[in-house]
Amino acid sequence: VTATSLDAGALRALMGTFRDALTMHREVLNLLNVYPVPDGDTGSNMAMTADSVVAELDSLDDGTAAEMAQVTVAISHGSLMGARGNSGVILSQVLRGLSGVFADAGAVDGRVLADGLAAASTAAYAAVMRPVEGTILTVVRESAVAAVAAADSGGDLLVVAESARAVGGESLARTPDLLPVLADAGVVDAGGSGFLLLLDAVLTAVDGRPLPDPPELVTPVGAARPDDHGTDRPEGTRYEVMFFLDAPDGAVEGFKEAWAALGDSIVVVGGDGVWNCHVHTDDIGGAVEAGISVGRPHRIRVTDLFEEVEEQAWVRDQISANAEDVGDPVPCAVVAVANGAGIRDIFHSLGVRRVVAGGQSMNPSTADLLAAVEAVPADEVVILPNNGNIIAAATQVDAQTSKTVRVVPTRGITEGFASLLEYDPRGTAEDNLAGMAAAADGVVAGEVTVAVRDSGSDVGDIVEGDHLGLSGGRVRVVAGSAFDATTGLLADLVDDSHEIVTVIAGADAVEATTAAIVSWLEAEHPGIEVEVHEGGQPLYPYFLGVE
Repeated sequence: VTATSLDAGALRALMGTFRDALTMHREVLNLLNVYPVPDGDTGSNMAMTADSVVAELDSLDDGTAAEMAQVTVAISHGSLMGARGNSGVILSQVLRGLSGVFADAGAVDGRVLADGLAAASTAAYAAVMRPVEGTILTVVRESAVAAVAAADSGGDLLVVAESARAVGGESLARTPDLLPVLADAGVVDAGGSGFLLLLDAVLTAVDGRPLPDPPELVTPVGAARPDDHGTDRPEGTRYEVMFFLDAPDGAVEGFKEAWAALGDSIVVVGGDGVWNCHVHTDDIGGAVEAGISVGRPHRIRVTDLFEEVEEQAWVRDQISANAEDVGDPVPCAVVAVANGAGIRDIFHSLGVRRVVAGGQSMNPSTADLLAAVEAVPADEVVILPNNGNIIAAATQVDAQTSKTVRVVPTRGITEGFASLLEYDPRGTAEDNLAGMAAAADGVVAGEVTVAVRDSGSDVGDIVEGDHLGLSGGRVRVVAGSAFDATTGLLADLVDDSHEIVTVIAGADAVEATTAAIVSWLEAEHPGIEVEVHEGGQPLYPYFLGVE
């Protein structure tokens, strides 16, 4: 039996079918993933987005599950909140456009499907700051044009759906003609392929035809297998940054303009004060700060596109959040931001009640910090952000809670350690702020890391892979090794007035190098005390503190 229209129940089933299709084709779509800027796996991202939709639909109670308005709201909200990667965000806008038209109509016939696809195309293009043809955008648009033409000619639901699918398939086949990177790799666009599975699911709902089987897995020329990222780094920006942004609708255009100066592949979708945001950039902190300037970013996810290793757990999860013992109630507690098991342990030993994961490249949101503040057994709380990029988010917490919250503007881990020497759990947050801030100001902080791209600095050109010594927000040393960068930075920072140097070794620090740094310090400054701690922090082999 061929359906002439789809009701709310049929639309729910259709979304389940679409999710199943994406799951079946996940690995094939992943193999096609050669987007102009390297991204996460398209098949996985689209499948997880559809999973979120189905979960939202499953949460509807029996009284609303048959109502088109409720089903379409669930589809729109579930896709927005669950969108992963560039392709997932664009898919969420396709579903949002369809849902708006379907909700107004109450049932989906040929005319409604055509109008829905047209709205989906408009929404998808509007979401992308610099639309690229030869991608899912092209396939959606040309499918929509065909659907509208079929509906204008009086076609029913089956005719409209088949027209959209046929022209969509032709459009997908032409994507390599529009995007040279696809032609070079010998593939079609992965996102467009995933969208066609939505049209396949529509046809299954209309006349019961089976979903197409995924083609045999064959690695295309120029494309890498999902688990083989090779050794050659791709061109382009290094990081994919995604987060949800609570911000007024009127602020979003300015936010998008700020992002345009930081990167590309910009997608900002949503409405009614909630936005799903995606950008490729080399400036993670700047991308997050742009969000903080207009609202509240949360559920921040960062992917290293060169390594395709997701590091978003640093922000998303509090360190040992489920097992951390916040201790007995006190008048004033401390919440600190840090990453690395050793650093966490030191903070706890100094009296910190809750450590929120974050730091140099992963910035927790105000919501993450607020959750930690609410968790500690104290009416007054001091936050140690321990990074300049986190101070702004931390300062917003006080207005979101009935507790009294103050922020000691620490910009480094060693400043955070020093501030705790003046912490009094029996005092007020205001009193602690004064003493702790003064102690932090007495520390000269430094950091050593590795350059991720070529650049310039006040002390010379920087080549990717160079070791950098940083202090005071600028590059002080460019060197060929961690030892040279660290000793060069210490030579710049330490003088005869200093008494203590703290060295916090990161996950990438080599024990022999650390020992050599200590020996150098003892030889150059025989009267100075050197403290070494195993911090375990990523990305930064050494944090330094000079007092």
